[in-house]
Amino acid sequence: MKMLLVRKFRVLILMVFLVACTMHIMIDLLPRLERRGPEGRPGCSCPPPAAAPPRAAAPRWPSKHTLRILQDFSAEPASNLSSQSARRLIGPGAPRPPPPASNAAPLAALFEHPLYRAALPPLADGDLLFNVNSDIRFNPRAAEQPEWQNEDHHEEFLPTGETSIDSYPNWLKFHIGINRYELYSRHNPAIEALLQDLVSQKITSVAMKSGGTQLKLIMTFQNYGQALFKPMKQTREQETPPDFFYFSDYERHNAEIAAFHLDRILDFRRVPPVAGRLVNMTREIRDVTRDKKLWRTFFISPANNICFYGECSYYCSTEHALCGKPDQIEGSLAAFLPDLSLAKRKTWRNPWRRSYHKRKKAEWEVDPDYCEEVKQTPPYDSGTRILDIMDMTVFDFLMGNMDRHHYETFEKFGNETFIIHLDNGRGFGKYSHDELSILVPLNQCCRIRKSTYLRLQLLAKEEYKLSLLMKESLLKDKIAPILYQPHLEAMDRRLRIVLKAVSDCIEKDGYDNVVENDFNTDVNTVTTER
Repeated sequence: MKMLLVRKFRVLILMVFLVACTMHIMIDLLPRLERRGPEGRPGCSCPPPAAAPPRAAAPRWPSKHTLRILQDFSAEPASNLSSQSARRLIGPGAPRPPPPASNAAPLAALFEHPLYRAALPPLADGDLLFNVNSDIRFNPRAAEQPEWQNEDHHEEFLPTGETSIDSYPNWLKFHIGINRYELYSRHNPAIEALLQDLVSQKITSVAMKSGGTQLKLIMTFQNYGQALFKPMKQTREQETPPDFFYFSDYERHNAEIAAFHLDRILDFRRVPPVAGRLVNMTREIRDVTRDKKLWRTFFISPANNICFYGECSYYCSTEHALCGKPDQIEGSLAAFLPDLSLAKRKTWRNPWRRSYHKRKKAEWEVDPDYCEEVKQTPPYDSGTRILDIMDMTVFDFLMGNMDRHHYETFEKFGNETFIIHLDNGRGFGKYSHDELSILVPLNQCCRIRKSTYLRLQLLAKEEYKLSLLMKESLLKDKIAPILYQPHLEAMDRRLRIVLKAVSDCIEKDGYDNVVENDFNTDVNTVTTER
């Protein structure tokens, strides 16, 4: 009797095991089966577009490329397209008419101004992030590593192989051009080409980025480049709700795009290239992802639109789903920086970091002499780091970005290098309010680079008006207009506030004690009276 019970128990265990295996296989095959909808289209019950080309074959799982590590760039869900941008959106690869000739002159004239032609110090080998000569070759096949995105394997490839340096993909040219003083040079042709790649390259793989508070996707392209995708969450006209804390604000895709253009107009060149793109959620995300956690969050809304929400700390739920029209969604694509295994970056806590608490205040908010303490603490007690913080302060104030808790630098260059302006998605949230607390570092320290000060004075002139330059620059993006007009006007207003703050410092402490001469050439004699 006892043996009979033991045998029955073993048979029961075996049956449970077989059932579990069968269910696992069915769950694994379900995505493949659901990919075929009526008439061979992917599993979308929405009506097909009028001019949709026929598809020759059913989609299949792509080979997974090695993913690189990237710093986290860091109200109710609204329509994917704003009332203005919906009329102007242009699909990837479509020709775009050039801006009117009358709008093209100011930006070109700005970049011809002597303040935008000052030369960098001579670059030694130690000033380059990568030392590459023309004899080194690049082999793109070395990047084809079919690992899963969640495996702890981040193999990178070096420039060896069969193609010359001129044939490197644009993302690699961008990486090679990074030096101690800038992410890219003023007239590097690879940057414009890289911006075009971000909106035209075929997307071969998609995965959710780990960490961070809101959903971000890592997209891999056919040329093995990668970019961070932030989907649209608000229309251009919407402001951050007044009851939102800065740490629970939305991350806006158009803020990332505008931040890149603003950074370039200020001549900082510390934001990685960012471009807007209209993405097909079915063909370019759902059908190419091997991230099952992401795939399972896709659904069709009552309005017959494709939606998904992914996994993250905030706003990743059915109630905050990202929905297409019917499966088109706008987003920003930010080019990746070099892999951490090749170019380590050091993360620093911002001395003027906010408390990220609903009731507590940070020390700098209650101590007017806080900057004196900072200036006695490495690395702010020597070198240019405190001036870099002032540049970042001006940059953030013009955008209205309160979310600057940490920053990064390239470890190779030590403390004598620039701050990388990453994670700008919480800028441009309010055009009707100027957050003066962002300017506290400048008001407390009363220090600024002469080059920065002169450029700010230049951008306040009518012929080089910041809002007009930004509008012209942003028109080049594929999903223009990027900013609502009141945001552009708010930048002019905030620029005047910055100049008034510097003027007050000069009146209090004297010009030489406030304005740090950082020119190494005869540009030192240039004034903004030109």
